[in-house]
Amino acid sequence: MKPVLALVGRPNVGKSTLFNRLTKSRDAIVADFAGLTRDRHYGQGSQGHYEYIVIDTGGFEPDASTGIYQEMAKQTRQAVAEADVVIFVVDARAGVSAQDHDIGKYLRRIGKPCLLVANKAEGMREGVQLSEFYELGLGEVIPVSAAHGQGIRSLVELALDPLQLDKLEEEAAVDPSVIKLAVAGRPNVGKSTLINTWLGEERLVAFDMPGTTRDAITVPFERDGQKFELIDTAGLRRKGKVFEAIEKFSVVKTLQAIESANVVLLLLDATQGVTDQDAHIAGFILDSGRAVVVAVNKWDAVDEYQRQLVERSIETRLPFLKFANLHNISAKKRQGLGPVWSSIAQAHKSAMCKMSTPILTRLLLEAVQFQSPQRGGMFRPKLRYAHQGGMNPPVIVVHGNSLEHVTQAYKRFLEGRFRKAFNLSGTPLRIEMKTSQNPYGDKDSD
Repeated sequence: MKPVLALVGRPNVGKSTLFNRLTKSRDAIVADFAGLTRDRHYGQGSQGHYEYIVIDTGGFEPDASTGIYQEMAKQTRQAVAEADVVIFVVDARAGVSAQDHDIGKYLRRIGKPCLLVANKAEGMREGVQLSEFYELGLGEVIPVSAAHGQGIRSLVELALDPLQLDKLEEEAAVDPSVIKLAVAGRPNVGKSTLINTWLGEERLVAFDMPGTTRDAITVPFERDGQKFELIDTAGLRRKGKVFEAIEKFSVVKTLQAIESANVVLLLLDATQGVTDQDAHIAGFILDSGRAVVVAVNKWDAVDEYQRQLVERSIETRLPFLKFANLHNISAKKRQGLGPVWSSIAQAHKSAMCKMSTPILTRLLLEAVQFQSPQRGGMFRPKLRYAHQGGMNPPVIVVHGNSLEHVTQAYKRFLEGRFRKAFNLSGTPLRIEMKTSQNPYGDKDSD
């Protein structure tokens, strides 16, 4: 699973600027949990071969007991609990404040791995001007400038260094015969009810496998001879000999479960339609390249007019998941669950599909003969051959000349033909264009 870095600190020290620098983007997944006055922001980042999740928080006042500051402190504590490493951001130019001391005291007490980062340190001498921050008792002070990008690479290396061994151990324990299935969705859409229905209806022998410090739990079970590993995002807990699903929302759990899964079941609520949070989770599934099945729960609780509204909201807000099979279910009444399993199996089969080079090339040339790509400038793209470049999700690499001029519309046209030929459903399909290099292109002209 991707390691999680949480940014904490008092207001206006540059946490959001550092967040944007670490994620190389202004996009964020926002926890729109009811009742929150200040949200936690989640984003993805990478450096070299390593990827991570970053949480941005509001200003932190550990001892706040009333109003908006209490809510913000509550959110920050949740982010710290979810994190593998806490990055405590202070203002190098403003110096140490009483609030910094309060935050430092809190972080020392919880004992999480913590890095003390002095932001806005461009042009400052480390030894003299940053020495006062050592009184916070959190070890070495790391000077950075989020606005100018100074010291960011070293910061990420320090944050990820103690986590790599655990990551390698996790990646080593993989059984390819087991389908990893994650049930993802917002709070109260019925994930717990669905999980309990599966476990009870199929009469499965299940046990918990504690994973990270956030107690991510997997439930192995078997259905029709196929082994599955259910990755819990609802907070599954054992109570005696019976599993009890507790609806406990954690964005980090959801993101990491999606990353770890082969197939994701995206659960929507028919009584609420598609919300911003649903769209964010769906977008993350697509970006992660995971096979996906969409199920609309509580279908029995809405009338015909509401059903039409839900169908319309899915078409307008989740158009990028058209490749996924859609099912209307009632987890509580155990209606429509059988076809969901068929779609899960089909999605996994499609994600792991092997496509031979001769067949791909024949399909490519037939597509070009049926409809040629548009001319780009003086040249028309020449598509010569194709081969498979990866699985889960399937990747098709097309070789030829002037392929940089191939439009997105033409790529979608090719995707449709490849999908139909190989009966791919429930999985993203990525098409990469590689232009052949001209051996004389770098020669000096006479």
